Amino acid sequence: MKPFTIVVLMLIYTVSLAQNEKDKSAIQKIIEDQSKGWATKDLELSLKDVDENVDWTNAFGDRMQTRDELRQLLSHIYSLDFVMAGKSENEYNDITFLTPEIAMVRSKTVVQGQKWGDGSVMEDRHNHHLRILQKKDGQWKVISHLISQAWTKK
Repeated sequence: MKPFTIVVLMLIYTVSLAQNEKDKSAIQKIIEDQSKGWATKDLELSLKDVDENVDWTNAFGDRMQTRDELRQLLSHIYSLDFVMAGKSENEYNDITFLTPEIAMVRSKTVVQGQKWGDGSVMEDRHNHHLRILQKKDGQWKVISHLISQAWTKK
């Protein structure tokens, strides 16, 4: 009986690791799609994996509590050329599973060349993202996204 139990536990562990990698890949794709949606001003791509009741706050403290509110805000932001100026580069995505259905993702994006409303160029922005995703009906959805900003430390 003992060898059988060990084999079963090893199989469960192996399946668990494979599922974890599959989920990590799906979450990584969501983050890539959201980044591409931002870069191309594509609302649908930006929002396709966002939950209907998302809790989303940007680096300036604007808080949206539904996907429709977020759609309105992003539509406005995407229309502002000075905000959309510059280039964003993702430095990392650290994915941690809190449960099989809940994942936390810490990311950092550096934005170079973004402008202020008066047209002057901002210092490089170091944006930190904390996303919480939930697996619903087999699909990962962003249920919370908090963006904070740290200027270069001197």
